[in-house]
Amino acid sequence: MKQIQNKTILVTGGAGFIGSNLCEYLLKHNNKVRCLDNFSTGKMENIAHLMPNPNFELIGGDIRNPDDCAKACKNIEYVLHEAALGSVPRSIIDPATSTNVNISGFVNMLVAAKEAKVKRFIYAASSSTYGDSEALPKVEDTIGKPLSPYAITKYVNELYADIFHRTYGLDTIGLRYFNVFGRKQNPNGAYAAVIPKFVIQLMKHESPVINGDGEYSRDYTYIDNVIQMNVLAMATENPEALNTVYNTAFGERTTLNELMASLKNQLSVFDPAIASIEVIYGPNRAGDIPHSLASIDKAKILLGYDPKFSIQQGLEEAVSWYWEHLREVKV
Repeated sequence: MKQIQNKTILVTGGAGFIGSNLCEYLLKHNNKVRCLDNFSTGKMENIAHLMPNPNFELIGGDIRNPDDCAKACKNIEYVLHEAALGSVPRSIIDPATSTNVNISGFVNMLVAAKEAKVKRFIYAASSSTYGDSEALPKVEDTIGKPLSPYAITKYVNELYADIFHRTYGLDTIGLRYFNVFGRKQNPNGAYAAVIPKFVIQLMKHESPVINGDGEYSRDYTYIDNVIQMNVLAMATENPEALNTVYNTAFGERTTLNELMASLKNQLSVFDPAIASIEVIYGPNRAGDIPHSLASIDKAKILLGYDPKFSIQQGLEEAVSWYWEHLREVKV
């Protein structure tokens, strides 16, 4: 895989799940990394081990503040924009805040990147942009109507990125993430992602709740595949690969029932009692699409994307990490 070395890179949301993994990887490959985070969802513990590194800089700030964005972009070559308020349910409960962060904050970052003359602006887009499109697999140029305020914000990001390229010449790449999971993903809180949430419940011997009948399916994507896509988006020198969006996924789908079976199987290696924990089925969640599966052909052709981790390989890594790092919750 192509590598990025000796570059100056800003990671917004760098104390979050995806952002902190990116910071760690980029520092290991001899880059200078600046992290911008307001710690609304990011955690200092995710980056504490990076703080002594002379090539790492933390700016406590908010993308809703244009001055913070300008400060963060100064003397930066590449921006990896991960900062956002995730979660479909959160956006349904509080659409105004999601819009403020995900759209106004995004535009602030685009302006700051343009003014600082950064080489490339790579941003976290979302598979939620496919909305009510029933086509499978999801292909980048075929989308439907958004099904949540969150999905609207992420689609608007793509429109703004396109306009900033056309109007100001800022090179951008959007990465439509599909259900990313892995180390450092927060298992707690009302808006926790499904995999760490299920893991923590099983470790506590609690019955996990599956929304619906468990036959909804997703293209679960391990964090290391996401890191690979971000690196390739920075490293590419192919002009045709710029100013567009890419599915960032593995290219296989797994139902919630299959996911739960895999988690129970892998966790029961550490604690045999987990194998017999009952699952509860609840109502479907508002704003959820039934099925999601990515075509990754475009990323393979234009970026040379070659994801290394299937869901099973990723779950093995993730479950081992959670078991090691969340000992305090085990019963």
